[in-house]
Amino acid sequence: MRVKKMLAAGMAVTMAASVALSGCSSTGKSGTEATSAGTNTESGSSAGESKAENDIKKPEKITIMVNGTVTTKPNNRDAFEKRWEELTGIDLEIIQPDHDAYFDVLGQTFASGPENWPDAILLQGSFYTGYAEEGALWDMTEAWNNSELKSSGRFTGEEVVDNMKIDGKLYGFPVTRGNGCVTYVKKKWLDNVGLQAPTTYDEYLNMLKAFTEGDPDGNGVNGDTYGLSAAGFIGTEEPWTNYLPEFYQDAYPSFAKGEDGVWYDGFTKDNFKAALQRMRDAYAAGYIDKETLTNGTKDCRNKFYEDKFGVFTYWAGTWGTNLKNNLESNGHDSELIALKPIKEVGTYVERTSPVWAITSSCENPEGVFKYFIESMLDGGDLQMLWSYGVEDVHWSKKAETVLDKTYKEGEFHLRESLENPGTQYTKQHLDPMLAIAAWEGDPGKDAVKEEAKNSQTVFNENCRQASITPSTEEMATYNGDLMTLKKSIIADVVVQGTSVEEAFKRFESDGGAKWSQMIVDSLNKKESAK
Repeated sequence: MRVKKMLAAGMAVTMAASVALSGCSSTGKSGTEATSAGTNTESGSSAGESKAENDIKKPEKITIMVNGTVTTKPNNRDAFEKRWEELTGIDLEIIQPDHDAYFDVLGQTFASGPENWPDAILLQGSFYTGYAEEGALWDMTEAWNNSELKSSGRFTGEEVVDNMKIDGKLYGFPVTRGNGCVTYVKKKWLDNVGLQAPTTYDEYLNMLKAFTEGDPDGNGVNGDTYGLSAAGFIGTEEPWTNYLPEFYQDAYPSFAKGEDGVWYDGFTKDNFKAALQRMRDAYAAGYIDKETLTNGTKDCRNKFYEDKFGVFTYWAGTWGTNLKNNLESNGHDSELIALKPIKEVGTYVERTSPVWAITSSCENPEGVFKYFIESMLDGGDLQMLWSYGVEDVHWSKKAETVLDKTYKEGEFHLRESLENPGTQYTKQHLDPMLAIAAWEGDPGKDAVKEEAKNSQTVFNENCRQASITPSTEEMATYNGDLMTLKKSIIADVVVQGTSVEEAFKRFESDGGAKWSQMIVDSLNKKESAK
């Protein structure tokens, strides 16, 4: 198996970054009805093979490894797990490392040997393509093609699924669209400095200057705030630039395929050097949070809630409501403007969808696909659970008051967050606004807040879809070190003030240019072999 090559390479693809990542009432079938057991068969199967639906054995137990996008311990994961087991009759074991350390722990688990691999895992970007290329993931193409969901007439995400295929094969299933980030601006801050929402980079930079040097929070003190913060100057996953789009504009720090079908490394292009210069200048001027290099997304959110800065590029949709709620709970004005992309950005980037993948060591991959992955979109109890959580824990229809809002008996509503008291839940793992399967019985469709709808609409109408980058042996071997070097060079330029010219001399001398070219050559060789 090619997995041995992956392990021998030191799990380079996994260590490409220190990753920080973006009920029961229904008119559809119940989860149990939608996933009734078929005829028992031999449990194992080879990659690429798939049993007929009525021959799939129901697993007795499924082990999964997940990040913080699945209901966490502080949010009563035990209740979630219990409800899932009630609906399916299957024992579920959830392995959930700290969100920011997820891919590091996953890599260590893979390196420890197939006997320790979970049945299903959450992946995205280069992690998905890398593991698939190395044989660590089960080919679910036939399972999907023969699935009840695909033939149900409810599925609307064919384009999303097709975008995740690698050489025509599917190794991971996206249960929602990928979504992306929009730039949120505090309207009160704009009003206080006498500005309108920016539409060009010059106007954007002028807004940052006013937010940094003026008194946008209205506390009577000039210069005690700053324009923006971000979780690093480069993202931890594709599409890499989504937290600072106004500075990157048309530049991209990793591999992309041109309109001519030829792969290149965007980091080596002149437009990327121009992006570095823009960030360097803004950082030197004090417009960007001085802790950006080491920030996690939670650090940024907390600073935003504390009114330390006014511009935050973050996830569209339900996060529009989360940001608003947390500003209010901290006693600050909560009206946010979700900006359309400025002229130089053109469109935001929708990331490739996170996928649920089944490891190649799984003894009953068809059963895991049917009873775990496919059932998430059953249009009934299981989709309800994955979307909103557990009744009377995460949501309710009881007459009650939640955060000063009173609900009538029978009125669906989300409850107060267990992990973040003072705020209300907006979703669980699945975001209904990113759904790729019609769900007529969705009880929460009328509960989506206006600010969430607005930010999602701004994003959906002004975005382009990112494409997955295939993995090659050279990618798996060198890209981890290459991305580490790229991040170091970005930090040198932006934080240390190193000139762009000197930084790229280091890129050459430290082997980056050589690794980059080897990867580009391997991608183009793979492309020409299609």
